[in-house]
Amino acid sequence: MKTNSTFKTIALTFLMLFSLSITAQKFKDLDKSPMDAAAFPSSYKIAEKAIKIIYSRPQLKGRTLSKLAPNGKVWRTGANEAPELTLYKDMMLGSTKIPAGTYTFYMIPGEKEWTAIISKDINAWGSYFYDEANDIARLTVPVTKDESSLEAFSIAFNASKKGVTMHLGWGTTRVAVPFSN
Repeated sequence: MKTNSTFKTIALTFLMLFSLSITAQKFKDLDKSPMDAAAFPSSYKIAEKAIKIIYSRPQLKGRTLSKLAPNGKVWRTGANEAPELTLYKDMMLGSTKIPAGTYTFYMIPGEKEWTAIISKDINAWGSYFYDEANDIARLTVPVTKDESSLEAFSIAFNASKKGVTMHLGWGTTRVAVPFSN
């Protein structure tokens, strides 16, 4: 009787272990260009935001910015999906009023200037299906260089006299996109 009970216990234990390994969740590795977000104000203690962008952060990894974001071509502004830009209140990009809402944010890199584009398209993968007819606003801004180099593409916001400035940086390239109230 004891042998039969021991056998049942071992069999049950084996069955439980086997079933756990079958139902175990498989998690993928960390994305090579992880998703991130930047918002203004950036403090987590302030619930009421003015603007937020969700984007992916590619790494240079020995490559050049001009190879990853070629001059004169619409760029998804990061990696993977094009960034999702949310305005929590009406704002201006240049002389164009943009109603509060969620949009896609693209850039067209250039040697001395970059063009910021806000599109009514959403859930866009890359810039493969970009359609200029869906642009809500465009603004050309100057490019500057910095002494320090950023390995990962980065976006940050800060307050300005008229509203909020979105800062984009990668390598030594820096671009500032002004949003006003």
